[in-house]
Amino acid sequence: MTKVYQLTGTNITIDDVAFIGNARPGEVKLEIHPGSLEKMKKSRQVIMDIVKKGKPVYGINTGFGALASKQIADEDLGQLQYNLIRSHCTGVGKPFSREVTRAIMLSRANCLIQGFSGVTPETIQLLLDFINFNINPVIPEKGSVGASGDLAPLSHIALALIGEGEVEYQGKIVRSDFAIHQIGKEPAVLGPKDGLALINGTSVMLALGCLAYVEAVKLMKQADIIACLTLDAVRGTASAFDERISRLKPQPGQVDVSFNLNKIISGSEIINSHKEDGKVQDPYSLRCIPQVHGACRQTLRHTEEVLRIELNSVTDNPLVFADTGDVISGGNFHGEALALTMDYLAMGLSEICNIAERRVEKMMNPHFSDLPAFLTKNSGLNSGLMIAHVTMAALASENKYLCHPASVDSIPTSTDKEDHVSMGVTSGRKLHEVVSNVQHGLAIELLCNTQGLEFLRPLKTSPALEKVIKLVRKHVLPIEDDRVFHKDIDNLYRLVKTEEIIKEVESITGALK
Repeated sequence: MTKVYQLTGTNITIDDVAFIGNARPGEVKLEIHPGSLEKMKKSRQVIMDIVKKGKPVYGINTGFGALASKQIADEDLGQLQYNLIRSHCTGVGKPFSREVTRAIMLSRANCLIQGFSGVTPETIQLLLDFINFNINPVIPEKGSVGASGDLAPLSHIALALIGEGEVEYQGKIVRSDFAIHQIGKEPAVLGPKDGLALINGTSVMLALGCLAYVEAVKLMKQADIIACLTLDAVRGTASAFDERISRLKPQPGQVDVSFNLNKIISGSEIINSHKEDGKVQDPYSLRCIPQVHGACRQTLRHTEEVLRIELNSVTDNPLVFADTGDVISGGNFHGEALALTMDYLAMGLSEICNIAERRVEKMMNPHFSDLPAFLTKNSGLNSGLMIAHVTMAALASENKYLCHPASVDSIPTSTDKEDHVSMGVTSGRKLHEVVSNVQHGLAIELLCNTQGLEFLRPLKTSPALEKVIKLVRKHVLPIEDDRVFHKDIDNLYRLVKTEEIIKEVESITGALK
């Protein structure tokens, strides 16, 4: 069944961005809400009235950036917008994925639909048609400094709208005019300010942030679950998760993680089997899970707030206020808030991988775990999961340099007119790399701890975690002898990317936090 969205410019959620970005052909249909369409028409009329009066207004009848002082003749105003788009198509590198491209188009359309940009409504309807009919412009990843908006990548979308760019359509890369005609439409015709409105905003970094956030939410919950499997595999104690401890340091993330851990591990036979073994305190990577995972969750809370506000904001320039007829230049295109929060979230996710790598090391070490070295029965002849741990160490280390914040960098452009920029797209691209590394890292921890628990049979872990083990065994068999572990890691990586593990646990525990 097709899910219909009537966009007002203020009614899209982060989850909507992820759903629409990943939607298959025919799953969604996007429309402009009638009330918002009227607002767009009114602001468009303001633009046309300015053109008639001939007064110079930035972005309408002037040059751009450092050329803002040059007034353009009325007969050249349409050509001005086409020149803008063509000249700003300077992106390089591999194209963004289909999901990211669709999310970018959605976030740009949602911004312009609010009616403060003066853009021609038919052009935005065509942008929505691209999403509805699965026409995805080819957008090179690199070329934005995060102010004045994501100019270069958004220009590649605008180029597709006017029929001059390349798009992916029905599995092939074709000229956009061909794809537009295939869906019974005509390329957009740009008038005053149309081109600038299409490209001057934070839509690329916003899309990257929304998609990464949705994945990060899943990872945070799964990190709690997977850590509990490791705790039982090395016969650790859950006493450090006592919620009375967290109530004395009530950081919200820590409180939530303590709640989760106690729910997940409840009823474990393994924990009850070694209460008198003399162990008093586990290493920090086990004992401090609430404190570390909880702090990482705080990065999610801040990110959600920033994304939610930005997603339903107007990031164009100049802005059109139809009620008064004013057109005012400002700086809402600057992506500093997004750049900072994506750098922050990357650090939070990196720490999830960092502490997980330490837990994996504990399982590899027979002197600590009392498990066979590298979790293999016949070590020496078999190397077991020795190099799986090395791979995880590589991922954790890579995350550390990826967490150097892009947002603290700035480079002046446009003859120093644009003298401070956010580097928000760079923050977003790095964040996606970190997300992928953490997904792979948790897959490796899951491979290791489910193998470690095989050596403790017939003892069982908790009912919730036994369901996880059963799910894992549908994708990865117990390890008897060395094999190509890349395939196992890849299978579990694909599992971690879903919500199946969370659903299995919550079927026993109820909703986790």
